[in-house]
Amino acid sequence: MSAATKSLRRSTSRTVVRRSSPKSAVKGRTSASKTARPKASRVVAKKGAARKTQKVKVASKTRVSQNKTARKAAVKKKVILKSRAAKKAVKKTISRKAVPMKPTLAKHRKAVPPSVKKTQKLAAVRAQRPAVVVQATPRQPTVDEAAALKAFERAHKEFTRGRFGEARNQFRALLDKYFQVSEVAARSRTYLAVADARLRTESILPRDADSLYDRGVIELHRGEFVAAQEMFERALKREPEAAHIHYGLAATRARLGSLDLALQSLQRALDLQPTLRVRAQHDHDLTSLRNDPDFDRLVFEHHV
Repeated sequence: MSAATKSLRRSTSRTVVRRSSPKSAVKGRTSASKTARPKASRVVAKKGAARKTQKVKVASKTRVSQNKTARKAAVKKKVILKSRAAKKAVKKTISRKAVPMKPTLAKHRKAVPPSVKKTQKLAAVRAQRPAVVVQATPRQPTVDEAAALKAFERAHKEFTRGRFGEARNQFRALLDKYFQVSEVAARSRTYLAVADARLRTESILPRDADSLYDRGVIELHRGEFVAAQEMFERALKREPEAAHIHYGLAATRARLGSLDLALQSLQRALDLQPTLRVRAQHDHDLTSLRNDPDFDRLVFEHHV
């Protein structure tokens, strides 16, 4: 071969090489890109798988929460339905037990159950029946109680007459003998204390008849009839023929309820002084004697 041909070959080979170089570069780039693309796609795939798993987890969580809320709502509905059913059952039982009322003018009258009606009817029937009164047989007093009562009555009579000394002695004897009779003994102690108090005041009392009469009139107007009787009796001991003192004693005894003694004192007063009849006709102290025929005879005999 000649040198010219060799140079031509070399130049052509160089040109070929140079021309082919861009293609090879492109091929290398494409190959490199081809080799690099699978790596990126793997990363993207991994990321997509992770996102899918996260979405699945979130979806599962939401489903669980939704299931829980659905269960709670179902339980609440069951409870509400049960309560409603129970209320309906109670209303049915009440409506069954309730008694229908008869039509009346009163609109707002309540229905009365049959048990109450029965009790009301029984009460009305019992009210119409006459009540049977069982009288308890009185207890008979013992021998000591009867004797104590008699002794007390005797002492009380002396007390009402103003004879406090004699009444005191009788009450003391009663307490010594019948102290075990509690009721009579308690009353006797009360009267004995009053009699002692009256006897202590004897030294303070006036001595003349007129002063004793005036004191008796004061006690009579005060309502102290026992004290007034005592004053009039003391005055009569000093002046037995004083008509006004007998009249005052009659009025006091009438107030005390001793009607027979009052009529005796009134008769004595009218015998000594007949003009006292006019006063006796309108005297309120003698009101308890007006229904007695002896009083009419004593006071109105001068009109006959």
